[in-house]
Amino acid sequence: MSAPRTQAVLGAQAAIRDWQESFYRDLHAHPELGHQEERTAGRVAAELRDLGLEVHEHVGSTGVVGVLPNGDGPVVLMRADMDALPVAEATGLPYASTARATDAGGQDVPVMHACGHDVHVACLVGAARLLAGSRSAWSGTFIALFQPAEELADGARAMVDGGLASLIPTPDVALAQHVLAYPAGTVGTHPGPFLSLAESVRITVHGRGSHGSMPHLSVDPAVLAAMIVVRLQTVVAREMTPGEFAVLTVGRIAVGTKSNIIDDHAVLELNLRAYSDAARTRMRAAIERIVRSECAASGSPKEPEFESYDRYPLTDNDVAVTARVAEAFRAHFGQAAGDFGRQTASEDFTDIPTALGVPYTYWALGGIDADLYEAAAARGAVSEDIPGNHSPRFAPVVQPTLETGTAAVVVAALAWLGT
Repeated sequence: MSAPRTQAVLGAQAAIRDWQESFYRDLHAHPELGHQEERTAGRVAAELRDLGLEVHEHVGSTGVVGVLPNGDGPVVLMRADMDALPVAEATGLPYASTARATDAGGQDVPVMHACGHDVHVACLVGAARLLAGSRSAWSGTFIALFQPAEELADGARAMVDGGLASLIPTPDVALAQHVLAYPAGTVGTHPGPFLSLAESVRITVHGRGSHGSMPHLSVDPAVLAAMIVVRLQTVVAREMTPGEFAVLTVGRIAVGTKSNIIDDHAVLELNLRAYSDAARTRMRAAIERIVRSECAASGSPKEPEFESYDRYPLTDNDVAVTARVAEAFRAHFGQAAGDFGRQTASEDFTDIPTALGVPYTYWALGGIDADLYEAAAARGAVSEDIPGNHSPRFAPVVQPTLETGTAAVVVAALAWLGT
């Protein structure tokens, strides 16, 4: 990739700055939950049509795909996720969300872009605008894909099942990025496993209900659940190989309705993370063994029930593709480009390139004011002072986050387009 071609495309960044910032703030102020992104998808589709892209809407519910053909050459797919989270915003920003929505369970919840998907959308639309306006500088086909419901773990698969492959030319490479709590202006790649695979497990254990004053007539599911939680803490500490990444979190316990009633069941919800399916399988086996044993020890009258949900695949970056993007990033961003290492979060993006049979890479983008981040790092207080993704206080600075994220999309795409 030549610097003159890159500059020919990015030379118009200053001209789109005001539009892009306004577009981003509008997205942030109007977040939508997964598979409900009608307004966001509509705005994206309108922007892409104005740029002359071939636009497909309602792909896998609310997904949007824009295709920008520009002569012979490679086909590059770039993905951005659109959905927000059921979080009450506490950033204090003048464009903070006050939105509420009804979630899939019928509950009225607050809604916030607490994971930065609004950044991803604004950067990808901005990159499409720059590429559409500088067609003489590159050749090939650029595909801008806007995915619903990443937070529900099924948005990418929904687009695949919704006929994505029939709507687009087969890509030569697929790309994605995510804003994280690193200094704004930086980008980071990593070859191989980058984001962990994940699985949530809902476990129902059964007891025998009774009056709170007559515990001898019961099999108390609260005590049973408590014993399970304690024993589960040994799975990673005592059953996984030292140095092998694994996380097992008990995120929810639900039991009982009143202080003087011993209920007849308890529900536990667990979350597993690992960088290999073998590690996940070992954790699942240990969980089932422990739960069944504790149920037997408590005299549970029924076998426990296990339900797997919210499964995310491993994000395993193609080594050659990642090296090509990393080289392009170093050439453009200099010391602001590096290797951020493995991240413990999870994503469903890879369901798309896996289904299409194409290699991919996924990189990280910093979104925190660099001075604030460095000051916190100097105090050893990053985890305390810098809100991370999914926090009600997570608020990427508008600039240079948008400028860097948009440039990253263009630079990565141009590592193929026109070659």
